[in-house]
Amino acid sequence: MTPLSAATPDIDAFTRPYWTAAAEGRLLLRRCASCARAHHYPREFCPYCWSEEVSWERASGRATLYTWSVVHRNDLPPFGERVPYVAAVVDLEEGPRMMTEIVDCAEGELRVGAELEVGFRAGESDSAGYAVPVFRMARS
Repeated sequence: MTPLSAATPDIDAFTRPYWTAAAEGRLLLRRCASCARAHHYPREFCPYCWSEEVSWERASGRATLYTWSVVHRNDLPPFGERVPYVAAVVDLEEGPRMMTEIVDCAEGELRVGAELEVGFRAGESDSAGYAVPVFRMARS
């Protein structure tokens, strides 16, 4: 395994719709037909009621900031080239909590409950073919 592969998502037949949508600028999550709850990260079953009756759904892209940490040191590529960066947990409008990164925002502007919107960072190389969801402060 090369160091870059540590930061590359494992894209398989199940997760391909998620990564394809992200590359097109859409955030997907999964919703259970049995209990109606949404969840993220994508799983083939509902983590609440264990039903396999789950399907992809487009998320609104809106979230609120739950918590964050400013990372000043990370030796793993490609993260070391980005320090400092803001690792965060956000509450998606649809309910699930998601780990992500906050971009285009000064550390002093961050507040628990801040309104955020999704954006996408292209893969680390031109041929990567994927994008990673990141969040920024919502425009007023």
